[in-house]
Amino acid sequence: MSDNFAKPETLEGETGFSSNPSVSKAADDLRHAASDLRHAAEDKAREFAHEKMDQAKAATDKAKQSAQQFRDLAMEKAQALKETASVKATQLRSAADEQWSQTRDRAKELHITTEDYIRQHPTKCVLGALGVGFLIGLITRR
Repeated sequence: MSDNFAKPETLEGETGFSSNPSVSKAADDLRHAASDLRHAAEDKAREFAHEKMDQAKAATDKAKQSAQQFRDLAMEKAQALKETASVKATQLRSAADEQWSQTRDRAKELHITTEDYIRQHPTKCVLGALGVGFLIGLITRR
């Protein structure tokens, strides 16, 4: 094996490195290139981060817009249901009022008819009431 690596003067000739100022200039150039690469990488990272933040903001805005559209649609549907329920309630109320009115009229007619019958047949009614009272009395004794 050769001892070329042991002697520094042989290294200078083979590798192209020497102890003259060009070596320090090359080292400075390498440091400068590394610094440029670091700055470029930082710039790329910032651009990437800004791009991703813009994408996130766009997604957030789209989600907000979708939520607003959903809310508006839900409000429209709720309003339509409220109006339908109001119409149905009004219809039911009017039907119930009509039924109540008819029932009151029938009750009044029945009351008037009953009074007329009692006035025309007072003896029958009194005897019938006594008979019904007697039967109720017998049933409740047992």
